[in-house]
Formats: sequence, C-alpha cells, structure tokens
Amino acid sequence: MFRLFATIGRYFMLMGKVFSRPEKISIYRRRIVYEMEALGVDSIGLTAIISVFIGAVITLQMCINLESPFIPRSLVGYATRETMILEFSSTVVALILAGKVGSSIASEIGTMRITEQIDALEIM
Repeated sequence: MFRLFATIGRYFMLMGKVFSRPEKISIYRRRIVYEMEALGVDSIGLTAIISVFIGAVITLQMCINLESPFIPRSLVGYATRETMILEFSSTVVALILAGKVGSSIASEIGTMRITEQIDALEIM
C-alpha cells in the first residue's frame, strides 16, 4: 500500500515539474523552435514521398476498377484526387508523422541512455 502512495506521489511531483515555469524563457523558446523544426519540418520530405506512392497505388486501383467504355478516363484522375484529399490525406499523414516522430524521440532517448545523460540527470 505504501508503494502505491509513493508511486502516485512521484507521479504528481513529476507533473509539477513538467507544468512549472521554466527558469530561462529564452532557452526554452529556442529549444521549442528547434524541436518543432526537427520533428515537424524535417518530416515533410518523407511524408511527400510516401504520399506520392500512395497516390500512384490509388490511381492504379482506380484504372483497374473503372475500366469501362462508359466511364471517361478523366474520371480516374478526379476520383483519385477526391480519394486522396477526402479520405487518405489526413489519416495517412497523421500515421506517418506519428511513426517518424515516435521513432525520432525513441532514438534520442536511446542516445541519451548510451551517453549516460539520463544517469547524470537522475543523480542531480
């Protein structure tokens, strides 16, 4: 029972530190901008490449499924565009970004563990 209260207490102490005011706002602001660039802006290339390939696959599927003399060929491009914009764009981009951001943060934590930065923070 004591262990449960100790864990809950440590959790609330951590939340207090997380939501407390930083000591130097200028360093905090610079770090926020750096992290936003590293996690968000640097992911645009990967997202664009994957989106192009998804669009190509959807176009091929549309060509196969809409092969009829009564359906004009221009409808394939229109249907692909509508499918990508309405259905896949938000979901796929969110999944790609979640995967890339998660793996990036995990690799940073792994690097910190190897270089013993986490041990130093625990000792402090």
